[in-house]
Amino acid sequence: MSSAPALLVIAHGSRDPRHAATVHALVRRARGLRPGLRVETAFLDFDTPTVGQALRALYLSGARQVVALPLLLTRAFHAKSDIPAALAESAARLPGLSVRVADVLGPSPLLLSALDRRLAEAGLTPADRATTAVVLASAGSTDPEAIAVIAETAREWRRTGWCAVRPAFASGASPAGFPRTEDAVRALRAEGWARVAVAPYVIAPGRLPDRIAAGAGAAGADLVAGVLGAAPELARLLLRRFDAAAEAPAGRPALTA
Repeated sequence: MSSAPALLVIAHGSRDPRHAATVHALVRRARGLRPGLRVETAFLDFDTPTVGQALRALYLSGARQVVALPLLLTRAFHAKSDIPAALAESAARLPGLSVRVADVLGPSPLLLSALDRRLAEAGLTPADRATTAVVLASAGSTDPEAIAVIAETAREWRRTGWCAVRPAFASGASPAGFPRTEDAVRALRAEGWARVAVAPYVIAPGRLPDRIAAGAGAAGADLVAGVLGAAPELARLLLRRFDAAAEAPAGRPALTA
């Protein structure tokens, strides 16, 4: 049995095969940054292994401590309900297994750096910051905490030098009044910004990122960045969240059988 904790990255899952491929690429990059750490992947839906299957495989291989990391940008329904429930149900069947749940990825300056990276790859230069308005396009949520985090992320990103950053949701108008991607692009254009870029605040490809790109194209955005994907900043962030959970005081809540 191993006394060192393992890292289990839990992604949402998708019918789109690009989603799982991107998640696996990100996990491989994290493994490469820390060769001595065991890093595995699980999915809530559509893909395998499931959370239960992944925990059981770790347990049978001798792992007795696991840090479960939700591969999510905000603390919304999946982070607050689905993942804790799946972990608790599985851990109860594995005597002696201790599972700590790490924080979600956002907010973090590393995510802002990853967004900058994707916009640079799409063609923007540092000099373009002063003349480019950006739409920060997330998947969308009705959770007040998640909405507040997206709004604050847009504000923080603007403070790094972008002349304007407007949050938007792919899934339609939010309770906070966030527009759809295409409406945000049109609003910024109406305000007089000659160049408008769209940056998907999404980890992996799928239906909602495709909707973001389609909305950006329909509204005439000048460029659309790629999803965050396996950016090196995200891989480093996974390890930061793992370290924080693994090194937390013993009194921090853990799921134990």
